[in-house]
Amino acid sequence: MKNLKNILFLTVLYSVSLFSQPAETNNKVFKIETPNYELSPYTGMTKQHWKDAAMYLLEGAFSYIHTLDDPMKFPKQPGKSYPHDERRVPTEKLEGLCRTLFVAAPLLKENPGLIINNIEVADYYRYQMGKLVDSKSKAFIIPRSENGGPSQNLVEFGALAVSMLIAPEVLWEPLPQNQKDALARTMLSYGDGPTVDSNWKFFNIFILSFFKEHGYKVNEKLLVEYLERSLTHYRGQGWYNDSPAYDYYSMWAFQMYGMVWSEYFGKKHYPGIAAKFITNFKDLKDNYPYLFSKDGKMIMYGRSISYRIGSIIPFPLMGFENSTSTINYGWMRRISSGVIKQFFTHPDFIRDNVPTLGFYGAFEPAVQVYSCRGSVYWMGKAFLGLLVPDDNPFWTATENNGAWENEFKPDEVYNKYQEASEILITDYPNIGASEIRAWCHERVKDDWQKFRSTENYNRLAYNSEFPWQADGIHGEVAMNYVIKNKNNQWEAFRLYDFKAFEDGIYYRDVILETDETIRFSLADIPLANGILRVDKNRSEKNVTMRLGHYALPELKEGIITKKKKIKGYEATIIDNGRHQLAMIPLMGWDTTEVVSTQNLHPESVNSKVINTVKNEDLNGGKTKIYATLMLWKPSGEKWSKAELLPVKDIQYSNTDDTVHIQFGKGTEKQVRFNR
Repeated sequence: MKNLKNILFLTVLYSVSLFSQPAETNNKVFKIETPNYELSPYTGMTKQHWKDAAMYLLEGAFSYIHTLDDPMKFPKQPGKSYPHDERRVPTEKLEGLCRTLFVAAPLLKENPGLIINNIEVADYYRYQMGKLVDSKSKAFIIPRSENGGPSQNLVEFGALAVSMLIAPEVLWEPLPQNQKDALARTMLSYGDGPTVDSNWKFFNIFILSFFKEHGYKVNEKLLVEYLERSLTHYRGQGWYNDSPAYDYYSMWAFQMYGMVWSEYFGKKHYPGIAAKFITNFKDLKDNYPYLFSKDGKMIMYGRSISYRIGSIIPFPLMGFENSTSTINYGWMRRISSGVIKQFFTHPDFIRDNVPTLGFYGAFEPAVQVYSCRGSVYWMGKAFLGLLVPDDNPFWTATENNGAWENEFKPDEVYNKYQEASEILITDYPNIGASEIRAWCHERVKDDWQKFRSTENYNRLAYNSEFPWQADGIHGEVAMNYVIKNKNNQWEAFRLYDFKAFEDGIYYRDVILETDETIRFSLADIPLANGILRVDKNRSEKNVTMRLGHYALPELKEGIITKKKKIKGYEATIIDNGRHQLAMIPLMGWDTTEVVSTQNLHPESVNSKVINTVKNEDLNGGKTKIYATLMLWKPSGEKWSKAELLPVKDIQYSNTDDTVHIQFGKGTEKQVRFNR
């Protein structure tokens, strides 16, 4: 009997295993078939290739769908992502359904008869939508209780409303009336209710807007209230504040939602409000494109980074403006297609036929607890760009490199400061990289979801060529300071206060969360080939600290380390066959180390980073200045003396609390800590 039970158990286990596996698991890398280098000389991608990319994502998701009853549920990635118990599984399935629909809806709008894995795609989504309101179904979503608060269900129903709004003829109109009414009751129970004071208000907005459009009585007073409150988040130069951060949510949430809502509903019903969203959207073109590299790479920055290509959605939506006199559509498409290639052609992007939670491959430090495996399909928002007509200039303009070919010059650096958001975007023509410095002021003790106080936001800068590396418990740090705190642990700076941007210098103050007597004044000076940091230690006690450069992942060639002496200074250089990084302490530091790390970098298990180290004795409170060159260069290129040491002289004046810097080209800067 015992053996029989074992056989039955193994048979069931084998059957479940077969059922839950995708049709194929070879994790194919996306290939651009028949590239068009006449229209798109940099990427080869046309609108058809965008459709191919959407199909690539959708085919992977549908490899798990063998019957209409199969949910969009994917293998859980080990780590903090949910679900950790059966209670969250219905929401997990809802995420998979509603987020893959971002990819499917534009395709279905053009081809309602689309078939994938022998499944009629439109039938599948309509059938599953019916299951959401069928109390006998495992996919059933309970309506919000009278006193219920905002939840993930609100998010996903808001997403569903977006897709239904843009393709009602496929997703809504064929439904029987009883299902329509049931969906209205359930979805409005969430939409006509409380929300989170962030981009979440748009989930309510889209639910209320969709059902108003289709003749249902909705709470129009609440709809207008949430619209007007969303507009108050706008700060200027294209950036909304997402309570309290500035990140890609400004773009793949506020700006995208505002434009899509205006185009498909607002212009008709609330033209005055729609005009405000459209005006805010128009500010994008003067700043946001500069956040992407010459090759069209996006910067790894902020939470939910596994949404990746969702960052590009404002660019195709610029097609709704149809203004060739003010928008360089060839550059906008070049950036957008570049970002798609950045991820879709990377061998680690897909696992189990589904995008990983991470940046390139799976990367646990970048995962948030609110994400499940299906969350990644939020990136499908990028394919809402397919709604822009074929003859629109976004699709017909010839690709170009925009500012990188007609504005930027070699051996220069370009800063684009946005006063309202205090964001600094920097572009480096010599390496084709972009960089951002932005808000971070979140205490770990207040950060219950543990993302705004972490490396997702607390780095000194974020660069398109050097994705951020997580901190190690032994003081390994990249692009930040870590301080040995009173608990004998390494603690990263995170409580920054912006002060000013003057004469090409970005000023911030920072304090240590666990000990506010440890405080620094920071000055970042972007240079043609890197950064000059000039920082002042204002602490009231001795400090043991480390400062890290960007980190390099180990590639096929390994990472080579070199030391060079130059005019009394020592340069430490690491080279991974793709990039070189050099760090030269000019003032204040004791030693420089090359630190080998494991499982901290998003591109490779093994990586290296250069750290400078100081055990500071403040001698009765005397302040200290730390000046550090953090430079870069493509691999294989030789460093000239002028490149390794662009600073000719640097002196601190205690009298006026100013660091006087003379550069080799004869230019000078004054870092004014007394400002």
